[in-house]
Amino acid sequence: MIVEVIGGAEERPEARVVDIDDLGRLHLALGEVTDEEAAEVLERAGLGRFHDSETVYLDTAALRAAAEPRATAPDWATRWDAMVAKARAQGWLSADGANLQVHVESAAGA
Repeated sequence: MIVEVIGGAEERPEARVVDIDDLGRLHLALGEVTDEEAAEVLERAGLGRFHDSETVYLDTAALRAAAEPRATAPDWATRWDAMVAKARAQGWLSADGANLQVHVESAAGA
């Protein structure tokens, strides 16, 4: 699953959740936006917040709410739970389970 923040000089940046059925990976992909624009878009969308230029905390409930209705895999909910459990085991889930720590990648040219 990928959370993208895309846009550019002539567009208003927006956040969207893509590759919803691929729960083997999760990251934030930035298009032609600054970190500041991406941070603003993520917060406005209620999806998360920047920690620094390499790390973002995504809101677990908001991410699931954005993704699950569009999922097509019949076992999506089970795979989601497995992804969250793996994140917890790796130390990438906050103690209260509210936030997933993910890395930031460039989506420019994608």
